Amino acid sequence: MINAVITGIGGYVPEDRLTNDDLAKIVDTNDEWIMSRVGIKERRVLRGGKATSFMAINAVNELLQKTGYDPLTIDGVICATSTGDYHFPPMATIVAYETGCTKAFGFDVQAACSGFVYLLETAANFIRSGRYKRIIAVAGDMMTSITNYTDRTTCPLFGDACGAVMIEPTDEPYGIIDSILRTDGSGLPHLHMKAGGSKRPPSYETVDNHEHTVYQDGKVVFKRAVVEMADVAEELVLRNGLKKSDIDWIVPHQANLRIIDAAARRLEAPMEKVMVNIQRYGNTSSGSIPICLWEWEPQLRKGDNLILAAFGAGFTWGATYLKWGYDGGIKN
Repeated sequence: MINAVITGIGGYVPEDRLTNDDLAKIVDTNDEWIMSRVGIKERRVLRGGKATSFMAINAVNELLQKTGYDPLTIDGVICATSTGDYHFPPMATIVAYETGCTKAFGFDVQAACSGFVYLLETAANFIRSGRYKRIIAVAGDMMTSITNYTDRTTCPLFGDACGAVMIEPTDEPYGIIDSILRTDGSGLPHLHMKAGGSKRPPSYETVDNHEHTVYQDGKVVFKRAVVEMADVAEELVLRNGLKKSDIDWIVPHQANLRIIDAAARRLEAPMEKVMVNIQRYGNTSSGSIPICLWEWEPQLRKGDNLILAAFGAGFTWGATYLKWGYDGGIKN
């Protein structure tokens, strides 16, 4: 049986920081209000006319450098993003071309903040088919490009980041072991972008009304995220016969520190086993989980049991059971 395992990871976060004090100068908010509600101190912002592909290209280039692979040996590049450079072509085509992966196929998936867990299962199935040997899975968003900086309830939440992982076959018992993916379309009214698609194409009215930015009913989203992330992660643990003590790391989507705390308590996981960097990067949507893996990579050991969990617009949510495949940032 062929397993699909992560064999390397790259990441990119912009240099420019937007702190809570900076936000207080442009909207009615303050550091205490933001920290007490979501736990975010600052977030990164991509400036200079750059787009999401810029971050993705940097993440993939770092990944290729760390793994030492010739880009021409890459079979596929798949991106998860809600903020691609264009409606079309897929961002993956840009990333593959700019990183030299010119023999790879490329396409995008879109599952909002749940994008990375959906992406992992998609990429893993290409490997499990036996037809492909190296797939690069890239996830990230330039959320500041769709943030309304006159809305004090949403503008503190979002930042920009991107991560990329190499996925390869193995006959060892490591890799992407299991996933549970869920969706509930009734969540549409509570978290979406009102305009820009075929339902409501761009117009002077939609631009003037800030309808090309994130709209969120925070209370509804918070309640569903707490329940669904914890439930699906616990279901995955039980389905795979794991004891909660078997879990080495919980890797939650970085949307809200209170949501992360609630999910950790449900899984009876001490916070030292939970990857948390929301205070420095905010909610980077599909980029949040791979950026955690990228930062914690030196601490990971071959055989570590990881539970990834995410919740996003749609509603979409899911969890992945991952058995890490190499030690401390050094590819086997």
